[in-house]
Amino acid sequence: MNFNTIKASVVCLLFFTTFFSFAQKDFQGIAFYESKTSVDMSNFGGGQMSEERKKEISERMKSALEKTYTLTFNQSESMYKEEEKLEAPSQGRGPNFRAMIPTGGPQYKNVKDLKVLQEQEFFGKQFLIKDDLQKLEWELGSETKTIGQYMCFKATAIKKDDSFNLGNFGRRGSDSENNETEEKDAPEIVVTAWYTPQIPVNQGPDQYWGLPGLVLEVNAGRTTILCSKIILNPSEKETIKKPSKGKEVTQEEYDEIVKKKMAEMESMRNNRGGGNRGGGGRR
Repeated sequence: MNFNTIKASVVCLLFFTTFFSFAQKDFQGIAFYESKTSVDMSNFGGGQMSEERKKEISERMKSALEKTYTLTFNQSESMYKEEEKLEAPSQGRGPNFRAMIPTGGPQYKNVKDLKVLQEQEFFGKQFLIKDDLQKLEWELGSETKTIGQYMCFKATAIKKDDSFNLGNFGRRGSDSENNETEEKDAPEIVVTAWYTPQIPVNQGPDQYWGLPGLVLEVNAGRTTILCSKIILNPSEKETIKKPSKGKEVTQEEYDEIVKKKMAEMESMRNNRGGGNRGGGGRR
């Protein structure tokens, strides 16, 4: 019996030993995730920014890109949403990165109907992204590790890097040319996920799903999402409601809106800064 056969047997055993506890109609679980994203500061500001200023901006972006989420799920539906937290008053000069970064509202996934709905706020406007659920072509690996009390298996996939790139903000030059080049040459990244067959639902955080077990960890480019706590069949169950607020758009339409707005902001910034010498940020 080769190793892959043994691995498949272990997965099947874990699946069937836990299946009946999850087959009940009112089954529900809640998983808590921490998400962190780093930003490449090497080209920020077109190379004209001091290292001290880059460090200051990096710290502000780090705070804006560290978030906690909850994933409420059953066998066919899930709701992924950011936990609210009290923000410290903004200090210092420079852009408000939380305002610039698209704010993801509740994300509803239905893995049975293959549909996704997500409320998204961008520059004070509310959108409702409604689209087909996209599945990555996962390759199941043989590696295992333990996350909390759960045995997890490794899976990998390739996807385009669609992360929001703040590193390009502040570069001087032709915005339309930069955007067209980035769109054509959008890099592909390896997504590494760790899932547990001990919770046999093909759900996961954010856009990640489609594996034979709940996804507990994702590493994709500069973003890491890690599950810190799981509650199965909580005493007080939460109704999973479809998001409904905002102007209805597809994911492609929303991405185009964001791209145009960011190009507009950069053009305005360059026009205002046309008279500054040395690209400095002096008052």
